[in-house]
Amino acid sequence: VQLQASGGGLVQPGGSLRLSCAASGRTISLYTMGWFRQAPGKERDFVATINWSGSSTDYADSVKGRFAISRDNAKNTVYLQMNSLKPEDTAVYYCAASSRHYGDLMSPGQASSWGQGTQVTVSS
Repeated sequence: VQLQASGGGLVQPGGSLRLSCAASGRTISLYTMGWFRQAPGKERDFVATINWSGSSTDYADSVKGRFAISRDNAKNTVYLQMNSLKPEDTAVYYCAASSRHYGDLMSPGQASSWGQGTQVTVSS
């Protein structure tokens, strides 16, 4: 499956952004989907994951209550709604996919496909 992330940009602290990850090649209903982020000089970290049907989600502690992952299998797209953004959320955000038979997607090593990344900058 090929993934294309979009929706990043510059936003003030406390603001919101919605990232999208459009898939092509295969239906995303075959996949657990996730979002990861990587700040300059740091490792790629888990942000959020959603199972193939959308019935189960999980989040990094740093974004719980502020971010929401969702999916629309009919549109072959996954979303990340980011609210109450903080400067420490600044990073390149990547969407990822893993076969749904392998369970959750909370480690970069579990992903079989990656999007190209979209920059999110939170600054006043």
